[in-house]
Amino acid sequence: MTHRAGYALLFALSLGVAAYAVAVYTLYPLGALLHPAMRAVFETYPVAIYAHVFGSTVALALGPFQFWTRLRSARPEVHRWCGRLYLGIGVLIGGVAGLFMAAHAFGGTAARLGFTGLAVAWLATGLMAYRAARAGDIAAHRRWMIRNFALTFAAVTLRLYVPGSVAAGIAFETAYPVIAWLCWVPNLLVAEAVIARAR
Repeated sequence: MTHRAGYALLFALSLGVAAYAVAVYTLYPLGALLHPAMRAVFETYPVAIYAHVFGSTVALALGPFQFWTRLRSARPEVHRWCGRLYLGIGVLIGGVAGLFMAAHAFGGTAARLGFTGLAVAWLATGLMAYRAARAGDIAAHRRWMIRNFALTFAAVTLRLYVPGSVAAGIAFETAYPVIAWLCWVPNLLVAEAVIARAR
């Protein structure tokens, strides 16, 4: 796959899942399409769920544009404002709400630890990206943003693994605690490989 094709796929998957989230959480009752045990948790903490979904959707929708070289070069002010929205609304609100919801995640301790690790890593890499930008260290800012968006992209990979596990005949109760880790740890490893290759 060429670099351009890979970027186009990332763009399509990110915007596709963002659109899917908007549709599901505006057109259906909260948790209507989920496992009954997950639905009960969603109904108990609707504010946290909507905050997490809203923040994550903003991050998914804006993230791909932040890596668009032409936009950064031609419209640096647009890039900076999108970055502020991405980090300030997407990662901060989505991450804090996600951290809260991780403590109540379906799938037991393994799933809760997996999603907690994701939320902490998402918030931490976002903070490091922000600090690097404020310090004028653009190279470090870009590295941290690659890591951060790899974690944002967990929203996509999770939605690929869940139906994949169902199609493979794996019980949801068995698959979900594994997916809680699988949706983000490989993404972060790929990000590190991209950073290493760029260096």
